[in-house]
Amino acid sequence: MSAAPSGAQAPAIALAHLSKTYAGGVRALDDVSLTVERGTFLAVMGPSGSGKSTLMHCAAGLDSPTSGSVRIDGREIAGMNETRRTELRRERVGFVFQAYNLIPSLSVEDNITLPLRLAGRAPDRAWLRTLVERVGLGGRLHHRPAELSGGQQQRAALVRALAARPAVVFADEPTGALDLRSARQVLDLLRDLVDEFGQTVVMVTHDPAAAARAHSALVMADGQVVNALHTPAAHRLADCLAALGER
Repeated sequence: MSAAPSGAQAPAIALAHLSKTYAGGVRALDDVSLTVERGTFLAVMGPSGSGKSTLMHCAAGLDSPTSGSVRIDGREIAGMNETRRTELRRERVGFVFQAYNLIPSLSVEDNITLPLRLAGRAPDRAWLRTLVERVGLGGRLHHRPAELSGGQQQRAALVRALAARPAVVFADEPTGALDLRSARQVLDLLRDLVDEFGQTVVMVTHDPAAAARAHSALVMADGQVVNALHTPAAHRLADCLAALGER
């Protein structure tokens, strides 16, 4: 299953026959294969316990599958040790979480550049200026997170995730803590970053309206992909989720 037509380069993410079984025999992923091409925005939906979060964690190298292949930017990570996976995540993966995960004692600028500094890399100042201006935080770099609205904090988290020019950004319920207006702004930015800069984004969400902003959406249940929609509409996604409750 592919989120977009194949290109000349290796896909941003390629999963083949991915399974994950936890202690006690709980099977969170059941033979999932998925390709996410570069420059696409994919949403992953499903009810609680469907496997969507486990899929993201395995695809991002945060967890190891029980079996199957995980390739990020063409590099197989399923057999890597934790040190090598950490290095790959720093170089090729960005993360945006519901809770922002900004350090309160640091300025916005220092929060944005912290992952690069931890990796021993010098920030690309021109690229950061482009991102900061694009998300509307040009006058907020010397503020602390507590001085920003929730939407502004999430925009700072977006810049932090993109600072290293990752192959893919994983967004885990990125609008879950935001009001409707701020949520729309963040979703607009995610889509624009894909369309304007060619960024690849994989977003896990429970919200059909949020998932409808993606190029394509997957619906999961019982550890499997049960539906795939291109140019998804919110009402179709809502219908898919409702149908799962009737199974």
